[in-house]
Amino acid sequence: MQLLNPKKLVHTHPDPVLRNIIDKTIDFFETKGKKRLKEDDLNRVWYQDFIDFVKREKIFATLLTPEGYGGPDYRWDTSRLCAFNEVLGFYGLCYWYVWQVTILGLGPIWMSNNEELKRKTACLLDEGGIFAFGLSEKEHGADIYASDMLLLPVGEGKYVARGDKYYIGNGNEAALVSTFGRLPNDGGYVFFAVNSKHEKYELVKNITATQSYVSEFVLHDYPVTDADILSRGDEAWNSALNTVNIGKYNLGWGSIGICTHAFYESINHAGSRSLYNMYVTDFSHVKQMFVDAYSRLMAMKLFASRAADYFRAASPEDRRYLLYNPVVKMKVTTQGEEVINLLWDVIAAKGFERDTYFDTAARDIRGLPKLEGTVHVNIALIVKFMQNYFFNHADYSPVSRRDEVRNDDFLFDQGPARGLGKIRFHDYRPVFDGSTLPNVEIFRQQIAIFREFLLKATPDDTQQKDVDFLLALGEIFTLVVYGQLILENATICGTSNDLVDQIFDFMVRDFSKFALQLYGKPSTTEQQMDFCRRMIRKAHVDAGRFKRVLDQDVYALQGAYTMNE
Repeated sequence: MQLLNPKKLVHTHPDPVLRNIIDKTIDFFETKGKKRLKEDDLNRVWYQDFIDFVKREKIFATLLTPEGYGGPDYRWDTSRLCAFNEVLGFYGLCYWYVWQVTILGLGPIWMSNNEELKRKTACLLDEGGIFAFGLSEKEHGADIYASDMLLLPVGEGKYVARGDKYYIGNGNEAALVSTFGRLPNDGGYVFFAVNSKHEKYELVKNITATQSYVSEFVLHDYPVTDADILSRGDEAWNSALNTVNIGKYNLGWGSIGICTHAFYESINHAGSRSLYNMYVTDFSHVKQMFVDAYSRLMAMKLFASRAADYFRAASPEDRRYLLYNPVVKMKVTTQGEEVINLLWDVIAAKGFERDTYFDTAARDIRGLPKLEGTVHVNIALIVKFMQNYFFNHADYSPVSRRDEVRNDDFLFDQGPARGLGKIRFHDYRPVFDGSTLPNVEIFRQQIAIFREFLLKATPDDTQQKDVDFLLALGEIFTLVVYGQLILENATICGTSNDLVDQIFDFMVRDFSKFALQLYGKPSTTEQQMDFCRRMIRKAHVDAGRFKRVLDQDVYALQGAYTMNE
């Protein structure tokens, strides 16, 4: 597995249609050039040129239309979406965002039984339409229990929609907005489709200072008929949560793309800058920062790629993706922040310059952990799986690399969004036991102590209701899951032992950091503190391994990519 390099593109996906899309997308951005890219960003220019390109090449239509609703190459294939996500993140979050919000807007539509509206949507996609997801509200955020959007009956099969929505990407130009609301008098939840150009649709404003249009809109007795209804009751509720299950996964790939471009720019700058009669890249602390940044970035990519395999392998009997997806959302995006922080400490003042990609990356990387549920919300979700993950394993057939030509039908038929505590996982221990790498062994020992902590110093009822305590606990659990899938994918991809051991060097350090945080929580007991002390370990030091990763993997990237001006 390699970092994306548009100038020396190595296609790893077998689909020629995707490869053609990626080639054309890269050519679009490289022809546009960094100067124009930055000018549009600084001037907050709506990216109509990109939308026109997508329309002309039918990119969204090809990648986001399920099989049977479009052309012969049209399908919803998560492995293709990952690759396109990464390319859009590489060139700018705003371009990724219009794609991401379209994915969210399409979720309730493709999950619906309204065939007429699904056919209409396919036509709109083919015509270059973008879509929006009308879920959040100004007063309630994403608390969908408290939705104030009302769909009021005014006759047989006729309604008017009354209410407002907030934080709605693409709300200015969406062909359809999948809008969540309630029927009066406990009539239940409902999803319905509205047109952003309708006279009863008031576009209030863009609530952000970015190129992306994140709207506030109001529906003033907007007319709705049964033909516009997507789902009702439990189906509407499930559509909301299951759409987020699909959409939140993409955020990790946006972070990967951003960090990759920033990495190239950073190493090009540092490698050509001399201070105190030394190149910046010769300083020991800079070497450590670059190796850590590269190792964290490759770990992000290994985990997100492996999680996609489980996402595509999902079924009513195998819902492990409901753990792995929020880990992609929470862990990969926060690791993206770590990568940018490390690189910024290297390039320092350069990172503020307005003509750099890094200046944009440093701003945008902060947003991804905060979209589709905060880090805290996703950790609270993740800890629900902890008991079964450690203590109640199930047998599953091994999941291989899943990049075959196939529509991901299950994503739009996920079923009820409940029963998370009943989901079981394959035993995590064999993949760790099968490695002889020193830092993997230390990490394995830390996991064993944490498992013993859960058995012998089990958090009491009060601690299990203490969100602050659970967040610290959840960070450690998340790290275990992260390490498991990284190791699985390293074997599949043939990742070098040097890089894998270097990845687990920072994993051991992070485990120790989170153990110390748990140790310091107000409610941690003496017995729990003792376990935390035992989890704190030093990573195995290997100067030879470090130098090989530095020279062969990291510094070899100097000059490998520079965006066209």
